[in-house]
Amino acid sequence: MKKNTLIFISLYLFCLNLTAQQKDVIRIETQDQAIILTAESDDKVIFQYWGRKVNSTAPFLNRKIKGQPDTSDDFASQLYPAYGGRYYLTPALKLTHADGVLTTELVYINSENKALDNNRTETVVHLRDKLYPVFVDVRFVAYQRENIICQSVEIRHNENKDIKVENLASSYIPLHAESYYLTHFNGTWSSEMLMEEEELTHGIKVIETKKGVRATQSESPSFLLSIDNPANEDTGEVYAGTLAWSGNYKLSFELDETGKLGIISGMNSFASTFTLKAGKKLQTPEMVLAYSAKGTGQISRNYHDWARKYGMMHGNEVNPVILNSWEGAYFTFDEKTLTDMIDSAAKFGVEMFVLDDGWFGNKYPRNGDNAGLGDWQVNTKKLPRGIGYLADYAVNKGIKFGIWIEPEMVNPDSELAKKHPEWIVKSGKRDILPMRNQWLLDLSNPQVQDFVVKTFDDVIALSPNISYIKWDANRHVDNVGSEYLPAGEQAHFWYEYVKGLYSAYERIRAKHPDIQIQLCSSGGGRLEYGALKYHDEFWASDNTNALDRIFIQYGTNIFFPTIATASHVSTSPNHQTGMMTPLKFRFDVAMSGRLGMELQPKDIDSEDYEFATKAIENYKRIRPIVHLGDLYRLVSPYGKNGWASHMFVSKDKKEAVYFAYSLKYHGRTTYLETKLKGLDPQKNYKITELNTRGWNRSFYGDGQVFTGDYLMKVGINLNIGNPFDSSALMLTEE
Repeated sequence: MKKNTLIFISLYLFCLNLTAQQKDVIRIETQDQAIILTAESDDKVIFQYWGRKVNSTAPFLNRKIKGQPDTSDDFASQLYPAYGGRYYLTPALKLTHADGVLTTELVYINSENKALDNNRTETVVHLRDKLYPVFVDVRFVAYQRENIICQSVEIRHNENKDIKVENLASSYIPLHAESYYLTHFNGTWSSEMLMEEEELTHGIKVIETKKGVRATQSESPSFLLSIDNPANEDTGEVYAGTLAWSGNYKLSFELDETGKLGIISGMNSFASTFTLKAGKKLQTPEMVLAYSAKGTGQISRNYHDWARKYGMMHGNEVNPVILNSWEGAYFTFDEKTLTDMIDSAAKFGVEMFVLDDGWFGNKYPRNGDNAGLGDWQVNTKKLPRGIGYLADYAVNKGIKFGIWIEPEMVNPDSELAKKHPEWIVKSGKRDILPMRNQWLLDLSNPQVQDFVVKTFDDVIALSPNISYIKWDANRHVDNVGSEYLPAGEQAHFWYEYVKGLYSAYERIRAKHPDIQIQLCSSGGGRLEYGALKYHDEFWASDNTNALDRIFIQYGTNIFFPTIATASHVSTSPNHQTGMMTPLKFRFDVAMSGRLGMELQPKDIDSEDYEFATKAIENYKRIRPIVHLGDLYRLVSPYGKNGWASHMFVSKDKKEAVYFAYSLKYHGRTTYLETKLKGLDPQKNYKITELNTRGWNRSFYGDGQVFTGDYLMKVGINLNIGNPFDSSALMLTEE
């Protein structure tokens, strides 16, 4: 009997081992993190783990998720759950098959793993439906040094008839913890990327937009998810994601009765059922994912490193100081207005002049936002010698020249609207609803794509000295409809518009790789990596008020790098808010991004003129650190004490620059004291205060030398207690 028992146990262990051997362990890894999947042929792919790298994956082969005896399989998280089988939560995939069947069950075929280069590894997991010839590929690209993982999905089929794709997510992430704290971002025009943190409770939290264009102005497809405790800059496990997509999106956070949180991210399924033909493919945008066991600060540094190399154009080249004409001239200017501004820009040390809206249109002159949009000919009354004269004038003054366009839009009062009414987005015979007195062109139409590319080409051709384009988009989609798309494919508009935009971007970049392009959409209305990869920088908000910009840029720079964050000094009182702030405060805020000016230079008096010139000179000294260094947030403006501070440290830790701001009045007995971060404790640093006025100093140690160890353990204290006091300190290795 004993012998038989031993034989039975041996056979059981053999079979168990054989089963384990038939399973694949799929590892998606960077330097510091890993996603672990397990799979066996013709069965579900199980999402086992995402977090810090583990030494051994063998235990995952026999890992069990405990549940009720008759439903235990339901507790194991699938890699990409479709609606079908026992799955009852929000699915990543929902199809209607050609025969009317509403369910899909995806099982494992195989997986592939290959090195794209010495930093990127691609993993593709191939899935198929159990009964139908439907195939889904889940693709991961792991960026080793940057600790970023991008996930996307492709679907195709060989059914006899079309299938309906009703939901196709870019990623599904299952987590299990005691509690979850979600940080998300909101705001409208002039208040973009404001942060909110909340503890998730059972049910579904959804963040979405249906605007189609300007899709990030009120919401953002970016999130932070802190495990077990509210998010902290330097400690704790934090997950993050940001969707690289310029259209409708949806983020869903579903906390079920087991305590598991399912995060589904991707294109919004609203009014966008896609009819997929046999043999054709449908591709999702990438979800750009990050994980840190060291708080949100490391999340940001990972995103910034990734973005400079992969998420934007020319990410390792510092950007010029700009004077933009908008708040200095608006629509009311002539040639002399602009040449005077160029003269002043050159004296300030500005490196580029950008002519904003109002330079075009003749039959329908662009003297306001109600006419001319779409007619990209130079307004000969305002500028009789043309753009070429202005661009040459700027270059002869030693500065570069840029110009504004909005090629996706058209005014009803324009030659373009009269000539091509079929290019306008409209819903059948319903009224076309104007917004900012303009309509939207239908970029699902290849002819409109050609027009947008030609517009860019024609504007660039106005002068060989144009080196910068500000690309704007000032409305979203209402009463959606396309005269180009067939009646049965109107729901494809949301997808095809964005793909049309990207096609135009790609053609433009192929012809004009060196032109700098700013991403603008009523400010931050298109701030995501789907569009940013074609641009050199973005306009975070039309709100140039320095106090508001501290909050806007704080949230923005969690995901997007400072090198791309255009931040301008404007006049006082501020044109958006009416707030009056000192010029030093405005410079100290703007210098923590890509510094520019948004004002009429002649309005600056002689004393402020000297200060501004010196501040721009100081900025050029610290620019490589701000643009290419590591960001460390020290004091959040969302804190209760009314201060904010952050710093940038060069990659070799030889230099750093520190900024601090007083957001309100502080009593005489209070002062700001912060411990610095990111320095080398073994190095000695000389601290030099920048942007000083007279003998006033905010830091007692101006000109003195401190060890990195002292600065990080003891810190510094500053005398900035009044509203809009600020400090900018440069640290250099001695």
